[in-house]
Amino acid sequence: MDDLKRSSSFPYGVMFEKEDMLERLDIRISWGRYEIHVLRFHLTTFAPGRIIDFHNHAEFEFHFIPRGKGKVILDDQSYSLSEGMFYLTGPGVMHYQEADALEAMDELCLHVDIAENPGREADPWEAAEADECIAKLRELPLIPAYDSHKAMKCFLEAYQVCDGKFTGYYTSIKHLVISILVKAVRAYDADSILTEAPVRDMLSHRYQYAIHYMEANSSASLTLENVAEKLNISPRQLQRVFKQMNPKSSFSKVLEDIRLEAVCRRLKEDSLPIERIAELEGFANATYLHAVFRKRLGMTPGAYRRSKTKIMKSEGDENE
Repeated sequence: MDDLKRSSSFPYGVMFEKEDMLERLDIRISWGRYEIHVLRFHLTTFAPGRIIDFHNHAEFEFHFIPRGKGKVILDDQSYSLSEGMFYLTGPGVMHYQEADALEAMDELCLHVDIAENPGREADPWEAAEADECIAKLRELPLIPAYDSHKAMKCFLEAYQVCDGKFTGYYTSIKHLVISILVKAVRAYDADSILTEAPVRDMLSHRYQYAIHYMEANSSASLTLENVAEKLNISPRQLQRVFKQMNPKSSFSKVLEDIRLEAVCRRLKEDSLPIERIAELEGFANATYLHAVFRKRLGMTPGAYRRSKTKIMKSEGDENE
């Protein structure tokens, strides 16, 4: 039996080395309006001919068969089990398990208690998907199915990230548990998905992304072309984006606004020479900055600095 467990051709065999490792974790998952508590999470082996007589659980139990064969009786109906199959027993479902008389049967088990938490705030789409998945779990037929969406791999990945204590391993395990639930439901889905995930308003998204990128790189030599490249669209498309979002504000006007705002902050907050500020904030030279500043704000950068210095000094005197 130990040789079978350690077989190199059985990728899940490594899970026998620390059989209760995942179960030592108190895994609690908030998903939509539900709280999921993982009670059992392990790989076990049924020796040839072993029988687990009729019993039931108060929670959901997922049974996956990564190797071997046997049978299960769900309520009064008997089904053959073989490698690659799984079945779900919900709360109170009576079931009987038996390994083949001549061949052992391995089983990946996940026991979860699922409780509603209606007061929890959640992303509306996540909440809707969680509601749909849990509702389907409660209605799944008591018939084994094939693991067509590879939920079994989630068990091994959870074990590996936990054993390696990889960065974010606890969060990864929680995601993998949800993935097992979702993939189990998918295995029984006969119909195509009728709803679609929420999509972005791409016009607004591209505009906001362009603005964020321009703000982060305003001191560089930005052009319509290189910003468009970051968005993976053509310069002409980016021009249309700016025109549609704000007909009165072109790409060059928005970039100028961003740079002027940065200049104004520097004029208020530090004493660098205006020539240096112009250079740092993407203007070709101080002369050009003066021209733009006077045209847009009606005064020179020096006058703006003096006016702000007076205001700040006056406010400081009042506070004293």
